[in-house]
Amino acid sequence: AEDGIRDFCLSRGLGDVYKRQVFELLDTKPELRDSLNRNTKLFRERMKKAGFKILGHDLSPIAPVLLGDARIASEFADELLKEDIYVIGFSYPVVPKGQARIRVQLSAAHTVEQVNRAVDAFINCGKARNIIP
Repeated sequence: AEDGIRDFCLSRGLGDVYKRQVFELLDTKPELRDSLNRNTKLFRERMKKAGFKILGHDLSPIAPVLLGDARIASEFADELLKEDIYVIGFSYPVVPKGQARIRVQLSAAHTVEQVNRAVDAFINCGKARNIIP
């Protein structure tokens, strides 16, 4: 899992100073890495089990939730914000047409309760909009 985080950091346009700081944190605070991995796994597994399509690598804390339609992605993100879940909807021209999504960024600072609350909000909104069963 640590290699996944390192690969993620290296693939982003982060400056060398930031990369060095990230690697130092990974080496000196393994509990942060463990927390991030736990949160990422929990979110992705629960969302997939609920019927959502989650893009990207399973170890990535950036979890794009594919919804397809731009209007649905925007409205979905607005509904989640009303539940104090801050996510961003992306649609064309940022992503290809028909590939609208909500970008979720997980953090080591999130608690298990916060991750579960976010997933529960996604599930409730998804069922209300007939996106998932």
